[in-house]
Parts: sequence; structure tokens; C-alpha cells
Amino acid sequence: MENIHHKPIKRFGLSGQIYDDSDLIRLKLEYTKLILSQMKMSGYVPRLDVDTDFTLGYNNKSEYFEFELSIYGIYLGKKKSQCISGVVGSRALYYPPNKLKESLPESA
Repeated sequence: MENIHHKPIKRFGLSGQIYDDSDLIRLKLEYTKLILSQMKMSGYVPRLDVDTDFTLGYNNKSEYFEFELSIYGIYLGKKKSQCISGVVGSRALYYPPNKLKESLPESA
């Protein structure tokens, strides 16, 4: 594997509003999955040693929650990003063989 030291870290983020507090946890998980999917399609993998940021604030006047979600990743290429679940320090964490089959798109 190529050297993954000192690769530039890119922020992938999403911000918006949630109107029902009972949806907070579910939507946070769904938005996280969405960002991770976008990262993989772009050739990026998450830096697992850099914490995901999820900030939440309540707007009393309009009665909704404002959120911002940030996940940080590095570029490894579209092919490699499909095999690697994330990077910690200078080590790539590969998917187990059974999970790899599930994560790869079927070829036409």
C-alpha cells in the first residue's frame, strides 16, 4: 500500500434543520451513512482518529433544531476506497472479505 502519511485531510459536511426531536438520533445516523457513501464514491475514506463532529442547537423562535455534521477523510482513490473502511494514523483498516462483497457495487 502506498504511504498514507501526511495526506491532506478533507472535511465532508452537512448542515440543516430537524423539526422533531424524536428523529434526532435516527437522522444523525442516516446523514452519517449518506456522507460516508458520498466519500467512498469520491475516492475518500474516513480518518477514524479524527472525531466526527455533530453540533446541535435549538431555535426557540422557529422551534426546530439546527445541526451541523462533519466527517474528515483522505483521498486514496475510487478503487481503494471500496476496500478500506477507514484509516487510523498510518494504517488502513480493510473490510473483512464478507463485508467487502456487500459494499462493492454489482457490475453490469
